[in-house]
This record gives sequence, structure tokens and C-alpha cells, in this order.
Amino acid sequence: MLEGRKWVENGRLLRHRSSMDEAVMGDVTVKAEVRLLPASESGRIDPIRGSYRPNHNFFGPDDLNMTAGAIDLPDGCELHPGQSMEATITFLGWTGLADQVYQGREWRIQEGVRLIGIGRVIEVLSP
Repeated sequence: MLEGRKWVENGRLLRHRSSMDEAVMGDVTVKAEVRLLPASESGRIDPIRGSYRPNHNFFGPDDLNMTAGAIDLPDGCELHPGQSMEATITFLGWTGLADQVYQGREWRIQEGVRLIGIGRVIEVLSP
């Protein structure tokens, strides 16, 4: 739901990204290892494919501050629960994101509050 220049989603207030925000908060693209948890741990039974856009949590299980980001898998590839692979990920920018993304950094990959995988930065491609 749109209220003025703000988005409301699931009872949480999210700012609408304006063109001014783009100049200040650039997206960050990384090459990362993406490991999906087994279905018995995550509850996810289907593989991911194409450009999958889950939540990315850099601050731990009790923190609901997350960013969206697209995990881009090569054409025809699928990543099944319990597997891992290298992929390109583009995180939507927010103030302070560049400080959180560095080589070796791990974070939680989530669907809502449900943990489905872990990511690890191999290389920062664009800050």
C-alpha cells in the first residue's frame, strides 16, 4: 500500500526509493557462495533458479532489518536445498550497506523471517 512517498508492507513502513536516494545509496554487486540449507532445516523444498529475490539479513536472527537482493543464477541452473554454488548477487542499496559487504562476510538468506540459506562474499564487484 502506498501512503504518500512511503510504502507499507505487512505492517512495516518502508521508504520509497527516489532518484535522489540512488545517488546516495548505490546498489552493491558481489560474487558470493550461496548455500541453501537442507529442506529439513529450512522448510524450503523447491530449488531456486533464474533471478531469485529473497531477504538478506546482515545483522543476525533477532534483527528484522533486512535488504532485498537478487541472486542471479546462470541460465538453466538450479540450486536445490542442501546444495551450494557461486552466484552473482545485487543488493538494493541503503545507507551503510557498503560497510557491511566485504570479502569473507557471511549473512543470512531468508524468506520473511525463515532462514533458508547462508551467503559468503567471495568478491565485491561494484560498491
